[in-house]
Amino acid sequence: MEKDKVIVIGAGLGGLECGYILAKNGFDVTVLEQDGQTGGCLQTFVRGRALFDTGFHYVGGLGEGGPLYSLFRYFNLLDLPWKQLDRDCFDEVVIGDESFRFATGHDNFIEALAERFPHQRQELRNYVSFLKNVGDHIFDSLSPRDAGGFYSESLFARSAWEFLNETISDPLLRQVLSGTSLKMELNAESLPLYVFAQINNSFIHSAWRLQGGGSLVTDSLVGSIRSMGGKVLTDSAVTSIEVKDSRVSAVVVNGGERLEADRVISSLHPALTMSLVDNGLRKIYRERISRLENTCGMFTANIRLKPGMLKYENRNLFIHRQDADLWHPDPSRTESVLVNWSVPYDDSDYAINIDLLTPMRWDEVARWSDKRMGHRGEDYVQFKAARTEACIELVEHRLPQLRPAIDRIYTSSPLTYHHYVCQPQGSAYGVRKDWRSPMTTVLTPRTPVENLYLTGQSLNLHGVLGVSMTSLFTCASILGMDAVVRDTGVKGDI
Repeated sequence: MEKDKVIVIGAGLGGLECGYILAKNGFDVTVLEQDGQTGGCLQTFVRGRALFDTGFHYVGGLGEGGPLYSLFRYFNLLDLPWKQLDRDCFDEVVIGDESFRFATGHDNFIEALAERFPHQRQELRNYVSFLKNVGDHIFDSLSPRDAGGFYSESLFARSAWEFLNETISDPLLRQVLSGTSLKMELNAESLPLYVFAQINNSFIHSAWRLQGGGSLVTDSLVGSIRSMGGKVLTDSAVTSIEVKDSRVSAVVVNGGERLEADRVISSLHPALTMSLVDNGLRKIYRERISRLENTCGMFTANIRLKPGMLKYENRNLFIHRQDADLWHPDPSRTESVLVNWSVPYDDSDYAINIDLLTPMRWDEVARWSDKRMGHRGEDYVQFKAARTEACIELVEHRLPQLRPAIDRIYTSSPLTYHHYVCQPQGSAYGVRKDWRSPMTTVLTPRTPVENLYLTGQSLNLHGVLGVSMTSLFTCASILGMDAVVRDTGVKGDI
């Protein structure tokens, strides 16, 4: 009997996870990637002896009993060289001259911060208890009655900013709890409580780096798909999605080759996906998708270090100016920087490279968007150099040994992600979810085209955990939720 043919557009994490699930369930899967390598934002690149990640830095909830543990066990990713960050301080939040530590485990997290905020101990308990409750119910939506939707309406329709202010009375403690903000876009007007709670809870559960970079994850998924009879093709850009009688009939690759399919899953940004559909979509739907706002992008300084100059730290640093307002950032200056170490491949005490990341809005770089990579002019080079210097100046108060240890710096801006990994406006977290309008900003995998589905970070949650959860919802639209629950075994794991 001939297998149903499924084409997956995009070989990032979400597309490959969907390909894995469907190949495992007997579908004829072909994953198409426009780039020369798979991985999307999980790609790595090498400069000298240093291996850098494109957009992958660390994950939460990978310890036994955590939500990502359950998912990665299914995807056969637990045997990769994961390294748990320091349990007594996986994240260090620096505000001005003060430092605060985030400890692994919900009780430990409370106690570590209560040392500095003893009068807020009960408030911390209430805060952490709420986050844990949200995390404990992450798989509740994997239920047949919820198959037509995939979010908790009550939490997606509540403001994260309002929750934090209602729960924590001390302004400095609110700032500290917001201090690992580069995991998401802190937006006081729009950020839903569900996003804030689910992501923060997963890292409190446990935090991990991957020795060897994020491409190990996607390389493993590619190998698994191929071993199950599927195909993963690079240099294969989908240039059109042909629709006939409200169904996809074929996709056109590189402007010429036509591939027929019974179903198509797109892991591209929803607006990009709809721009490829040749007909069958109502104008009002196209306009609604195209009007969705995107989250901010990221500026990154990838720094190759001189050998034996900077000690490796098994934690992340989130460094903020004393007067930074994390929920209402000032775009005219660099207020916050994430410092991320790559795990040395030789388990050395010294780091080989380090990344500095800071939020960056699209309008800061839009004036160069019509120019080709490498041909954006000296003013763009100077713009990036100034932002790099601002990051180093902020960081060196905590790491005074950084500047003399720098060997070479490579930079990227939202323009880089816009052009290389097809993220509109270089968005770091996909479509901006808005608690005031969850029905229009939290998307479902189904589209008006009967056999065309969406997946990826723009639908529900972003990040590795969010994208992995969304891949289950997308495949449930094809297999049925009961079948996905039986196949993955994640229901009730937490």
